[in-house]
Amino acid sequence: MIVGGGAIGLSIAMHLGDLGVSDVLLLERHQLTSGTSWHAAGIVGPLRASMNLTRLAQYAIELFADLQQRTGQDTGYRRTGGIWLAQTAARMVELRRLKAMGDRSGLHAEMLGPREIASRFALVRCDDLAGGLWVEEDSQVNPVDLCMAYARAARAQGVELRENSAVTSIDVADGGLHGVVLADGRRINCRRLVLAAGAWSRQLAAGCGIGLPLVACEHMYLVTDVVDDLPDPCPILRDLDGGIYFKGDNGKLVLGAFEANPKPWQAAAGDAPFLMFDEDWEQAAPMLDAGIHRVPAIADQGITHFMNGPETFTPDTRQLMGEVPGCRGLFVAAGFNSIGIVSSAGVGKVMARWVRDGAAPMDLWEVDLQRLDPLMAGDEFLQRRLPEAVHNQFAMHWPFKQYRGGRDLRRSAWHQRLAARGAVFGAPTGWERPLWYAVEADESALRYSHERQCWWPAARREARHCSAHASLFELSPFAKFEVRGPGALAWLQTLCCSDLDLAAGRIRYTLLLNERGGIEAELTVTRLAADRFWIVGGAATRFKDLEWLRRHLPDGGLVELRDRTDEYAVLGLMGPASRELMQAASGLDCRDTAFPFASARVFAIDGTEALALRLSYVGELGWEVYLPLAQAEAWLERLLELDFTRQIGMAGHFALDACRLEIGFRHWGHDMGPDDTPYECELGFAVALDKRSDFIGRQALLEQQERGWRKQSKLCRVLADEVLLLHEEPVYRGTRIVGHCTSGGLGFRCQQALAFVMFYDRADLAATDFEIEIAGERYPLAVLEQPPRRPAR
Repeated sequence: MIVGGGAIGLSIAMHLGDLGVSDVLLLERHQLTSGTSWHAAGIVGPLRASMNLTRLAQYAIELFADLQQRTGQDTGYRRTGGIWLAQTAARMVELRRLKAMGDRSGLHAEMLGPREIASRFALVRCDDLAGGLWVEEDSQVNPVDLCMAYARAARAQGVELRENSAVTSIDVADGGLHGVVLADGRRINCRRLVLAAGAWSRQLAAGCGIGLPLVACEHMYLVTDVVDDLPDPCPILRDLDGGIYFKGDNGKLVLGAFEANPKPWQAAAGDAPFLMFDEDWEQAAPMLDAGIHRVPAIADQGITHFMNGPETFTPDTRQLMGEVPGCRGLFVAAGFNSIGIVSSAGVGKVMARWVRDGAAPMDLWEVDLQRLDPLMAGDEFLQRRLPEAVHNQFAMHWPFKQYRGGRDLRRSAWHQRLAARGAVFGAPTGWERPLWYAVEADESALRYSHERQCWWPAARREARHCSAHASLFELSPFAKFEVRGPGALAWLQTLCCSDLDLAAGRIRYTLLLNERGGIEAELTVTRLAADRFWIVGGAATRFKDLEWLRRHLPDGGLVELRDRTDEYAVLGLMGPASRELMQAASGLDCRDTAFPFASARVFAIDGTEALALRLSYVGELGWEVYLPLAQAEAWLERLLELDFTRQIGMAGHFALDACRLEIGFRHWGHDMGPDDTPYECELGFAVALDKRSDFIGRQALLEQQERGWRKQSKLCRVLADEVLLLHEEPVYRGTRIVGHCTSGGLGFRCQQALAFVMFYDRADLAATDFEIEIAGERYPLAVLEQPPRRPAR
């Protein structure tokens, strides 16, 4: 069942029909398209900020062209090309990085100077432009006609579309979906449901106790009178720094914006179909001023239409997709941030497979609803985040950019103490965590740049101090789960690819795999007792990892799973001086013979258990210390008091990330994911094919071992000084793209620029003539046989 008859819901319905899924029913509260699809601008821009999102969007230019032939319904699809404008040098760097994405995906993208822009769109004012980007495949489509084509194709596959069938509640109980209740009181049972009701999805989900981080606002565009000398076809025009866009419409221009001060709006069950808000010329004034500045010809044109309708956004301006945690069978596809039309094709295709198979058909972590902290569904947070959520569509996408609104969602027990020591905080996952520590006043501000980063000196200082003495890392955001019960070991053995039949007090790095052998999570598992395990995962994947574990729990009550994340603070004590300090503060014998690497010890704080793990993500001797919240501040105070020789320094997240690159530690979400196997990521050491227990993904790995594999992740060195490596940068051999950077940065201890690169064909690794392209410039790249630093253990 699908709730919502807009572009997203109709595309999912059609694609389910194409897959041969029977008994597909779509329910629309009013008429098809009457929510937000009907007033969409219809811009089709396939080039997005990441490869996976680009692949989703690219499918639109294939499908929209074919759909008209397939159904006989004219969709108004037309390729026009598009120009992305840059007013600053920094924006040009961003566009060069975006062009590289186009090159990797097979799109035809070209950098333009101001004169070339004028030659393609003579009405554009170019005297204040630094340049721009041309994308040949940019297109437009008529949203209503597209939806009618989806509907016609869906019906041809046996899908039932019911209009005037408002769903008032969704029945969920005992962790699963049971059906829906309609406004007329009728009940329809179903096993799987996709909530694709746009702005009304949040309200429906809330009715069954599910919080969706969606926020709606008024969103507007203007349509001018006929404009003389408009090119035909008229390219899509995005003035990113002006926050506006233009598209042609039968000789007229449509002018829209992603404003920095959107007007919030709350969806309600009784909202009328084809809802429009009042014309708000005061709100539209900045958009109109920016439009006249960029295309002066419209100053003399009348406005024939003022469109002001609802649109839905998410906290990070990426849509919500996937199965709802804790509710088997309930899926969401909502919050498309004003790009629902271009998204509808790819989203329909992958959501149909997700619903049919119960698993995502590709790596969709960027849009998986489990990426967002449930606290982000709160009204106060969403209203504080709304201005950035809207404006971010066109705002500068600075490296390491931090949100301003909706901060302090989660803080650690040491937040104030760390702030007093100069911590500069960021909140990439909702947790406030130190990015670096300022020792001078001018280090305390995050100044954005596409070149040398303002925090590099601080991170360099912190990494080197850690290597010479000892440093404290705030690690409280780590996901922390406890598994216990007589069936705990047997269950974990079926989930994890490593052999976890360890002696009590031992730790093992392991992976959770899907049936394809792809990596769903990386974890450390500590066996505390015969029937008790402590599991630690990444901060960003807490809710995803928890749901994966929950959904694989066996019946019978032999295994108990608890999320302990919010109960413990975590401190990383790393560096050659850490042993002496750890021993003094904990009372444990921390000699190698008593406390070896990859082992755990419990110690007492005021009669309460704390846990020390001898592990290190930075490659230095060190411990992760798990402290009950009530004792956390006191233990840190004691540790600092015992530092008589002042060897302890403070180190932030950026130093941590630089250190892990130097020792060749990969990171889930960038360097590995659901489409990558352990062998492809040089993680075969974590696989125990010979253990007695079968595990998810084992068969796929056996087959891969037999036939071999093609792609390969390798740590590489960029032969250049202080280049800004992020991810997605293409790697070349001559004119051929042979791989891409999955993550990278500066190694401050080894003084090298490092990058993990996924090579598409291992056969290429016999060569040495690699180059990596960074913002349009190419640099030599060398594959490393060993990381620059060996982990100290």
